[in-house]
Amino acid sequence: MRLRKLACVAAGVTLLLAGGCTGGEKEGARESRTPPTSGSPTTKSSSPVDPVSLPAHIRREHHGSGLRLGTVLARTNAYTSYAVTYESDGLTISGLMNIPEGEGPFPALVLAHGYIDPAVYTTGRGLAREQDRLAREGYVVLHTDYRNHARSDKDPDNDVNLRLGYTEDVIGAALALRSSGRPEIDGERLGLLGRSMGGGVVYNTLVVAPGLFDAAVAFAPVSARPEENIDHFQRGRGDPIAAEIDARHGTPEENPEFWRNVSPLTFVDRVTEPLLIHHGTADDTCPLAWTRHTVAAFEAAGKDVELRTYAGEGHTFGPRWPESMDATTAFFERHLR
Repeated sequence: MRLRKLACVAAGVTLLLAGGCTGGEKEGARESRTPPTSGSPTTKSSSPVDPVSLPAHIRREHHGSGLRLGTVLARTNAYTSYAVTYESDGLTISGLMNIPEGEGPFPALVLAHGYIDPAVYTTGRGLAREQDRLAREGYVVLHTDYRNHARSDKDPDNDVNLRLGYTEDVIGAALALRSSGRPEIDGERLGLLGRSMGGGVVYNTLVVAPGLFDAAVAFAPVSARPEENIDHFQRGRGDPIAAEIDARHGTPEENPEFWRNVSPLTFVDRVTEPLLIHHGTADDTCPLAWTRHTVAAFEAAGKDVELRTYAGEGHTFGPRWPESMDATTAFFERHLR
């Protein structure tokens, strides 16, 4: 693990390593299914790479630095919470960081929140329960606000470009943790956790920057096929951004190559980290079928993936959230300690 981690510091986090083992699904029988195939970038070598694509993000040099602690937001008996900023992809990104009490260095986790309207979003929203629980378990927790949120810099094209900038902001957060030089942070032990839209950011990050994190967790993630998300959340609700996306990039029928190249399923063979996914059977925001399809692709590629389903739980998790977090902390304990 240490050799792998040292190989992907800072510039061009684009190494390709061998896959892991196949995981499994907890609680509930497996279904018979034909998983999609994975592959390498479909863009021809003689053609320029579309900058709005995972191949473009795979090939680019990633930057993250300048982690700065600001105002103390809260003090508890277990950790202190700070407003923070860091630099990512030339932008200043705001966020929240919980630093445990006691002697470090502590392993660190980057948290990627789900969709909240940027007009009402405030620093740290969306994963408050997870921030508290994970800091009490002895992890430095960096919750990124993403670009266009809270005090972060603006990227006016981010929505029409399928929010791929959020993936850059998560990669930048990890690199900023690793280069911070702060004695509380062990930059060689990093985990990633995302919920809903943030689960899609997790998928993208694992294929764009294999080796950057040691392990990843996704709660109730969106589809790994962006066209499904746009149909479900934007086109189906009359959001005008769907028409802008179609006008700029073409529909899946008009430009299938574009849509293949923005799906992490196309590049799942690049993933090197173990992945744990939690999903409720009563989730009517992000259907469980989406996750089963993603897990099938990971399994077909021989990746280390585990799906845990929770009977009766909806999108945000209620009574069984503590159980899901027990599994999450045990997972990170295995891979980060």
